[in-house]
Amino acid sequence: MTETSTRIAGASASPPPGTFAPLRHRLFAVIWTATVLGNIGTFMRDVSSAWLVTGISASPASVAMIQVAGTLPFFLLAIPAGVLSDILDRRRLLIVLQIVLGSVSSLLAILAWTGAVSVESLVVLTFLGGVGAALATPAWQAITPELVPRSDLKGAVALNSLGINIARSIGPALGGFLLAFAGAAAVYGLDVLTYVLVAGALLWWRREADADDGLRENFGGALRAGLRYARASRDLHRILWRAVLFFAFASAVWALLPIVARQEIGGGPGFYGLLLGSVGAGAIAGAILLPRTRARLGQDRLVLAATLVTAGSTALLALTNSEIVAIIATFVLGTSWIAMLTTLNSTMQAILPNWIRGRGLAIYLTAFNGAMAAGSLGWGFLAQEIGTDATLIAAGLSLVVVAVLARRAPLPTGDGDLTPSLHWPEPAMAEPISHDRGPVMVMVTYRILPADRAAFLAALERLSEERWRDGASSWGISEDAADPERIVEWFFVESWAEHLRQHKRISKADADIQAEARRFHQGAAPPLVQHLLAVDKPRRQQLQNKQKDSTS
Repeated sequence: MTETSTRIAGASASPPPGTFAPLRHRLFAVIWTATVLGNIGTFMRDVSSAWLVTGISASPASVAMIQVAGTLPFFLLAIPAGVLSDILDRRRLLIVLQIVLGSVSSLLAILAWTGAVSVESLVVLTFLGGVGAALATPAWQAITPELVPRSDLKGAVALNSLGINIARSIGPALGGFLLAFAGAAAVYGLDVLTYVLVAGALLWWRREADADDGLRENFGGALRAGLRYARASRDLHRILWRAVLFFAFASAVWALLPIVARQEIGGGPGFYGLLLGSVGAGAIAGAILLPRTRARLGQDRLVLAATLVTAGSTALLALTNSEIVAIIATFVLGTSWIAMLTTLNSTMQAILPNWIRGRGLAIYLTAFNGAMAAGSLGWGFLAQEIGTDATLIAAGLSLVVVAVLARRAPLPTGDGDLTPSLHWPEPAMAEPISHDRGPVMVMVTYRILPADRAAFLAALERLSEERWRDGASSWGISEDAADPERIVEWFFVESWAEHLRQHKRISKADADIQAEARRFHQGAAPPLVQHLLAVDKPRRQQLQNKQKDSTS
């Protein structure tokens, strides 16, 4: 056995860190605990709002509108929120949003206390709460690498998912029982206190200010960069399509669960909270079993199993009138739900480099919540036409079809090294160049033998995805008409600053693809790299004046 294989074998034999290992970092432990308490309050608030609607209106569409109002802002605002999380101080942004969310819950408490609550007010305030949550979620996810060292990052991401489901298992049940014994105003008031706790934890965190290298993106440029990345990344496309297909059909159970609890089974608010708590308890159990299950099944077979189990649980809720069977069904639903959520989220985290993480996660949240919102609304209206039970069975059968079809598009492995390679040399400049100067045309000239031409062009095609993702607005390959062995790869970037950002964005995985293309280059010197700047009218006039002065 070689030395390298010995190191690999030793690494694989070492036990993975425990589930709660990231909590040994005090900062992460404080923030994590506060967010769990905050999420408990949020789930309590949502249970109260959903139950109040069922008492005001028996229409399934009205109940589904609460789900839509809470998820639609994520679809509308997740991408701008991701941009904000990448260009603003995340700690300050989160503190402001806790104040906004606390104000929304305070207004809900006042309406509930005075008896002035209505379907319209619940929908509007739920939507405003969704706006605050949508703006905060990418920032919450993006701060995780700042709270733990890189070695604990994956564990911290998994623990965040576990924390949400701990809150899901406690919050709905606590909210349901508090709603039954103390009323909606008490539920909303307790939610306000959780926002105070979260804001206090964020104020306690002394976050270091981001270093200013002069290349900080503005909102418009950062938004364009995020959309360019999303358009060019094939791995991201596969994850998004899988998420949309699953959550659009799985949303039926969430949209109609209040109807199932109250009208189909005849339970009270405590039972509805118990159902949601059962989902959370199942998610906790699933999270604990997930590493072993993933190791046994593999990523894609795990997703297939989770989809089929979700389909079965959805259909079972339609076929039963037993409270015990419904609790079992929601518990099993929680195990499959956490398996799907964690797998998709961890795969998304694995394919995103740090510079685009907030925006990439925001795009994923847009797809997730857009599918949930559209699906919830569609299933709600369908239930009005054909009934709740028939709608849930239709959703379950649709999930089976999705599970079979999705096997043709496996998820990316996400095993590439996305840390910056920093191997590009600084571009040569005759004089300083302003950051807003552009567009910039970058030309890389290769000399390629005819026998290597096909393999070289294939390598360049693979490299093109990196160019597009990291900032290119256009890309192409040209050859010299007088010398076919001289091939030029070219791409345009919108500004000099954006090209300098490209230097910091290229990853080690992309550098390996670039090295594969460069190995076909002939000659002792490396390929020639040139940077051509657009000459605008004022600069052309300046150059003309200099030429006149030199000739006079």
